[in-house]
Amino acid sequence: MNKIFLVLSFLFYCGISNAQDSSATAEPPKVESVKYTEKDIEIDSDTVEAKTFSKNFKKKYTDSDFVYEQKAPEKTAWDYFKEWLASIFRRMFTFSNPEASLRFVVILLRVLAILIVVFVIYLIVKAIIAKEGQWIFGKNAHKKTVYYSEIEKNIHLLDFEKLIKESIQNGERRIAIRYYYLWLLKVMAQNHYIEWDIEKTNSDYLYEIQSPVHREEFTYLSYLYNHIWYGEFEIDETPFIKTENRFKKSIKTFSNE
Repeated sequence: MNKIFLVLSFLFYCGISNAQDSSATAEPPKVESVKYTEKDIEIDSDTVEAKTFSKNFKKKYTDSDFVYEQKAPEKTAWDYFKEWLASIFRRMFTFSNPEASLRFVVILLRVLAILIVVFVIYLIVKAIIAKEGQWIFGKNAHKKTVYYSEIEKNIHLLDFEKLIKESIQNGERRIAIRYYYLWLLKVMAQNHYIEWDIEKTNSDYLYEIQSPVHREEFTYLSYLYNHIWYGEFEIDETPFIKTENRFKKSIKTFSNE
């Protein structure tokens, strides 16, 4: 039995070896060759556009992305001035390095600039509050202030009818309205409605008036006066006549009571 098994194994092995040898020696399949002629060659007749660079092409690449060599900015006179101050402070005080003294100078200059701006604003506000700030807008405020303050000092000695007439003849309606207002204060003081004082304001006089009717009238006339005089605009003839008639009526009322 064992002999028969050995014979069959030998025959099977021989069969496999023959199959491998036959497959190794088998010829590969033939591939038919393809022949091409000149007619089969296609020629590209499209023209190729030649690319050229303009002479100024470098100007198109000035962006920071194209800058490969960073150059230090040139120092200005202001930079040299700051460095000079920094060197002075560096000799006066103890700084860890030159950069620290330079930073100190920059901060110091900024603080000084802010203080100067604040001081200038303070002077402007102070001038406006003191009623001397009209020079900022080109008005000849100094001349007017001196002239009319002299009038107010002598309010009880002035002939307002004559002054108003002269002002109207000269076309100075605003000044005429001011004379009317001072004339009204003179009449009210003479008839003891108020106590005249050059330092008092319109609100002070309004507080002194006892009669509600007179207080209302004085409030309206003060509004007209402030609007016309301090508004600093020319008044036309029609509104001037209406305002003049209102002052004349009030002056007559306060004079007869």
